[in-house]
Amino acid sequence: MSITTNAPLVQLKQVSVSLEQKSILAKIDMDIYPKEIMTLIGPNGAGKSTLIKVLLGIEKPSNGQVILQPHLRLAYVPQKFNPSASLPIRVKDLLALEPCEQAYKTRILQDTGIVKLQDSSVQSLSGGERQRVLLARALLRKPQLLVLDEPMQGLDIQSEEELYAYVRTLPELLGCAILIVSHDLQWVMQGTQRVICLNHHICCTGTPENIQKHPEYLAMFGHRVPYQHHHSHCAHGDHAEPCDHLAHPHIHPEVEP
Repeated sequence: MSITTNAPLVQLKQVSVSLEQKSILAKIDMDIYPKEIMTLIGPNGAGKSTLIKVLLGIEKPSNGQVILQPHLRLAYVPQKFNPSASLPIRVKDLLALEPCEQAYKTRILQDTGIVKLQDSSVQSLSGGERQRVLLARALLRKPQLLVLDEPMQGLDIQSEEELYAYVRTLPELLGCAILIVSHDLQWVMQGTQRVICLNHHICCTGTPENIQKHPEYLAMFGHRVPYQHHHSHCAHGDHAEPCDHLAHPHIHPEVEP
């Protein structure tokens, strides 16, 4: 099913979540458009994970609406994935849960650098290897919206840089939008088009170069990160329009100490 390219993939309208009479999210309004990269930032306990769960349908809001385009394909890479040691599973078995054309699968395995990991058990992988496997599995779904929750956990510096560079190319390469939760402000300011600063409510939102001027951002993070335009889109107003295509890098397998 194709999507409507000039309409939001996802709309959150006045979404609130309360648990045990405690407000976790308050009156969240948020749209995500096709092929854009949006980053969600905020302090620990700000409600970022809850917002992700609401968007994915894992948790229901106390109030408000979550509207998805019909038949929207979503994929999710969690911050942590710790399968039980009592249920061993190989990487290739995990990937087989997402059937797709072999040529496309080969391309994704090569791009994410996990070709040689296919016979390994998921439990035996390092944190960085596991994150790359989870990203590959998510991409096998051919998502129209890819949600990444701190996906660089456990990667060495080189692998982290390569993975960030690869993620930046995905909107043009695979046609998907990306919502990424990140504490890496350098990435946020250089690798994304729109930033939402969350602390139970939306404190501020805008392009990376503008968000750093906002008083609530400065009060929360206390500094500015030099902004450089490195991604494959330009931000025009609140939404992004495609710019020059950036050839996608391959992610090389990380070197374990």
